[in-house]
Amino acid sequence: MAHVHHFTYGAFNPVAAYLLAFLGSFLGLLSTGRARSARTRGRRTRWLIIAAFAIGGGAIWLMHFVAMLGFEVPASPVRYDPRLTVVSLGLSVITVGVGLMVVGHGRRSFPKTVVAGILTGVGVLAMHYTGMAAMHVSGAIHYEPGLAGASAVIAIVAATVALWFTVSVQGWGRVTAAAAIMGVAVCGMHYTGMAAMRVELSEAVRTQVTGLRPMLMIVPITLLSAATILGLALSALQALTEEEFTDGAGTPRRGVHADSTGWSLKQASLSAMRRAPGTRPSPRPVAPRLPTQETVVEPVMEQASAVTS
Repeated sequence: MAHVHHFTYGAFNPVAAYLLAFLGSFLGLLSTGRARSARTRGRRTRWLIIAAFAIGGGAIWLMHFVAMLGFEVPASPVRYDPRLTVVSLGLSVITVGVGLMVVGHGRRSFPKTVVAGILTGVGVLAMHYTGMAAMHVSGAIHYEPGLAGASAVIAIVAATVALWFTVSVQGWGRVTAAAAIMGVAVCGMHYTGMAAMRVELSEAVRTQVTGLRPMLMIVPITLLSAATILGLALSALQALTEEEFTDGAGTPRRGVHADSTGWSLKQASLSAMRRAPGTRPSPRPVAPRLPTQETVVEPVMEQASAVTS
């Protein structure tokens, strides 16, 4: 078996990977919180999709490959297949999205969360080992069954707990604490699966291995991270804007003042038309205007001038 390094750059990779897992989980929990308060199914689904990209794409997939940048086999080059790498991204986002849709719609229940957690955990495992299959070395990769099974248990439990957080956690403090726990669970699953890996080199070690160099992965990872964060920000801004300028049923608010309580001229007209005949209020009587001092003095002065002339 070949010797492998999991922390080639020291603490940089695990720390950066945990921060990505924490940030993605934090954004995902904020999005699921908005989904719970959404008044329509369409808005709820939109927020859950945003959460799927935040958790599946950011907290899980980006964390995985940032951590893999610190992996090295000194006796063999390490390369990555770009197609399987993209497939692993799709598996992560889709499976997390399915779990969120299951628990995000309908009544909340623990059995439903457990079923969704198992489905999501299996999907996260598929993402992890698909990403590992995308790694090419001059030899074969094997996994120790005990540690591989432990990584599967961690993935399912972590997915179940994460989904329970998405339907129950409220408040900035609790969301931050839940995101921190989710980050630890995601990193724990990854490094447990990496500890199960064994590399058996071929008899004639090849110096040329097909695929992308690990450091070249920084470019797509950076671009994908920026695109994900920008997309999440724009989607959240659009959703917030629509919620601000529409009512709970998705109908645009027209004629409503920003500082009013929902009264509009159209509503007042409709209420007047619906009023029964004979119940309309009569016009308010106008009080007679009393003469002022100036209006009384002017005629008197005109009469006095006429007499003197």
